[in-house]
Amino acid sequence: MNKHSLIAIDLAKNIFQVCVMNSSNRVLMNKPFNRKTLSEFMIKQSPTIVAMEACYSSHYWARLFESFGHQVKLLPAQHVKPFVRGNKNDHNDALAIGEASQRPDIKPVPIKTVAQQDIQSLHRLRERCVSQRTSLTNQTRGLLSEYGIVFAQGFKAFKQTLAMLLDPKDTQLSVPLKEQMRYVLQEFHRMSERLLELNQSLAQIAKDNPHCQRLMSIPGIGYVNATGLYSAIGNGSQFKNGRELSVWLGITPKQFASGNKQVMGGITKRGNRYLRKQLIHGARSVMTQCKKRDDHLSNWIKQLVIRRGPNKANVALANKMARLSWTLLQKNQMYQAQ
Repeated sequence: MNKHSLIAIDLAKNIFQVCVMNSSNRVLMNKPFNRKTLSEFMIKQSPTIVAMEACYSSHYWARLFESFGHQVKLLPAQHVKPFVRGNKNDHNDALAIGEASQRPDIKPVPIKTVAQQDIQSLHRLRERCVSQRTSLTNQTRGLLSEYGIVFAQGFKAFKQTLAMLLDPKDTQLSVPLKEQMRYVLQEFHRMSERLLELNQSLAQIAKDNPHCQRLMSIPGIGYVNATGLYSAIGNGSQFKNGRELSVWLGITPKQFASGNKQVMGGITKRGNRYLRKQLIHGARSVMTQCKKRDDHLSNWIKQLVIRRGPNKANVALANKMARLSWTLLQKNQMYQAQ
């Protein structure tokens, strides 16, 4: 097995398919390994290129194989799929990964550090907490509407209404339902406390990280967006320019072209959905404040709103924020309003 030049691995939870190829792209071996034997096999191999899909647990294995002296390529899964021949199985998937890794136009995914994965984990826990708290309030609102109890939107009105309904003197709800509403309010407070803890952790990370500090100098980017961007792209060196980052985030227009005809549509919505959503939320907060300001960015936003409307201006501002983020990360500078 010393004449190999590429090892392609189809990752899974327990069984991993390993395809070994030589410099002539001839398959020397293609067989499954379990979790223990995979590590033992890889540590015995001479340093070579290891190709894997950027998927579940891929960054862990990439860091492990790099510690063994290998050069790891993580490939976007959507770019590997066209190379699968025949039926969909682990044998053909591993072979497709090996073939896709040799294409010069497929850019590998940067391997995340442990610190980046820690931040990403906090963001995913936070997103789940936000989603569950919103679901709880929406469900409670629907249940109470069946009893003719309708209240304003927002968490403040939610807490005030439940506190009023739980008053012993209030008779709008029966005793069994009132008891359940008490549990609902307790669950809401637990989720709010958990969310506050996660926000404080992210804020502390942003305070200690110089890259996040540069990102937070951009209007519309706070500790949530700053840590989210850093966990996803690091210092942004994998992109040639800011436009590549915007394309990766899916906030650039779709293109429909054939011959002399070219039509631009809505945004592509490719890439990281969470970051795209957060940047658009951040851009919306900047748009609400630009009316009181007279700097270059605020004037640009106001003119764009007049020409294209608030929704398109919001997405365009998110695009600009992404490009500014890449520029500041590459130049190691803070944003200065003009």
